[in-house]
Amino acid sequence: MFLKCTERHKDGKTHRYWSVVENRRLAKGRIAQRHVLYLGEINDSQQQAWRHTVEVFDEGRARQLALVAHEAVALNETDIVSLRINELSLHRPREFGACWLAGVLWNQLALSEFWEARLPASRKGTRWAAVLQTLVTYRLLDPGSEWRLHRHWFTSSAMGDLLDADFTLAEKDTLYRCLDKLLPHKDELIQFLTRRWGELFAVRFDVLLYDLTSTYVESDTPREAEDLRQYGYSRDKRGDCRQVVIGLIVTPEGFPLSYEVLAGNTADCTTLGDFLKRIEARYGKANRIWVMDRGVPTEATLAHMRAMGASYLVGTPKGRLTQLEGDLLAKPWQQVRAGLQVKQLPRAGETYVLAASEKRVSKERAMRKRRLKKYLATLKQLHAKPPARDQLLMRIGAARKAAGRAGGLVTLTLPRATDGVTAETFRFVLDRKKLRRQRRREGRYLLRTNLTGDDPAPLWTFYVQLTEVEQAFKELKHDLAIRPLYHQLEHRIEAHIFVAFLAYCLHVTLKHQLRQRAPGLTPRAVLEKFKTIQMIDVRIPTSDGRTLTLCRYTQPEPEHRMLLDVLRLQLPAQPPPKITADQLHAADTGVA
Repeated sequence: MFLKCTERHKDGKTHRYWSVVENRRLAKGRIAQRHVLYLGEINDSQQQAWRHTVEVFDEGRARQLALVAHEAVALNETDIVSLRINELSLHRPREFGACWLAGVLWNQLALSEFWEARLPASRKGTRWAAVLQTLVTYRLLDPGSEWRLHRHWFTSSAMGDLLDADFTLAEKDTLYRCLDKLLPHKDELIQFLTRRWGELFAVRFDVLLYDLTSTYVESDTPREAEDLRQYGYSRDKRGDCRQVVIGLIVTPEGFPLSYEVLAGNTADCTTLGDFLKRIEARYGKANRIWVMDRGVPTEATLAHMRAMGASYLVGTPKGRLTQLEGDLLAKPWQQVRAGLQVKQLPRAGETYVLAASEKRVSKERAMRKRRLKKYLATLKQLHAKPPARDQLLMRIGAARKAAGRAGGLVTLTLPRATDGVTAETFRFVLDRKKLRRQRRREGRYLLRTNLTGDDPAPLWTFYVQLTEVEQAFKELKHDLAIRPLYHQLEHRIEAHIFVAFLAYCLHVTLKHQLRQRAPGLTPRAVLEKFKTIQMIDVRIPTSDGRTLTLCRYTQPEPEHRMLLDVLRLQLPAQPPPKITADQLHAADTGVA
């Protein structure tokens, strides 16, 4: 195995992506390369660490082991049972490695201890804590409906073996009844996880990132006035479906501090006040820094935060930059670090910070050039061979939407309904005044804060960390498939999101461990790699009519052992063998 680098030029910047690659020898002396792990972009020190790890686990030579022990073992004839090796059969291949890793994360967070105290077994013996662990593991590894878990996933996984349970965990009604028991424990769970992450990773919760997203509901139940499922602005471009809004608070490392499920027609600017009260009630008053995007807080909310002593850092709309541009021009630039300059403008107990990033300038300028070039090429093509007016308007509309903000830099003259499409009725020209103004603002952000201090560098660092909460939403929607929602009952919709939240807690725990020990790897890549470790039942008939059953997981490949080493984990011992008697043979011979 070795490290392989691939270069890609995008948006005016060169990116280097790294992978662990293995050479496989083929027939006729040929060699093919197999990508083992994708590491993404890593720095020089991380690259050297991976090279050392790959060298340690690169097995170029095979060892031969003796099939017969050197020392003879004395046995009585009565102790010997012959095995019919020629009748050996393999049964029930099922996924083991990823299920086991999810169980390790579950135990690291001490969730068994938490839930067994709150979800004790029923009088019929239903282990509700194990049912919940099954639901969360399913959501983490192969998300889908509860019906699919019942019908397919449980029997194709090793959850029964790992939890020492049978199919009672995956009965359809049991899964839904488990969902009905979860919501009363939500606040206790969040506080428990906050303490646990502090113990494991020394996570601090003094900087909080807050944002909202939405997910849509696929259900045909009639809309109720007080129901969470309402029509509203959809981030998923599904305005035809009812939806719910999810507000999430995370740390800069991605650890969630709280979340709430709100009605689908809730405006972003109305949500922050309730969150402030909940966080203060749960964790007391503290000098926390709230980092938010420009659409979340209102002037009244910011005034309330100043009154209660809370600190904030928020983005501002582009219009505010226009208002303050004259005052900011008189302020000198301060060099924060290489490629980043700021200007500060105090105003009535607040400070406006204008940040200019060279990297963001290059990126935004390259994006704008690419979109504008494509938009102008489409307009030139339509101008050279103009279609009918209706077709022209449709194609211009599609091109304008794809161009985004770059489309506003072109002034169009379109034919009226009574005119034909000619060179006089259809014209376009690049607005160079707008282009110059946009060029001046590319890579520049106006921030607003009530934090005091002379060093503006942390402010920019805090604000760019808002991408962490956006990444959390991306993982919830894509990796954990929180959308769409199919439940018909409102409380089960909330329980569905609660299970996804628990799965995200396991996800972010693994993600933090990978950042420390295996940078470049994503939790999804690691889970997919561990899915290839399977468990299988090996059944060998014996000469006395019984069957020896060996439940065995497949031995880890070099890439698995490399991951186990960097995560400092060790696979459990193989399960003990089981021997069962054939019922007909036992009845005839008296063998029990």
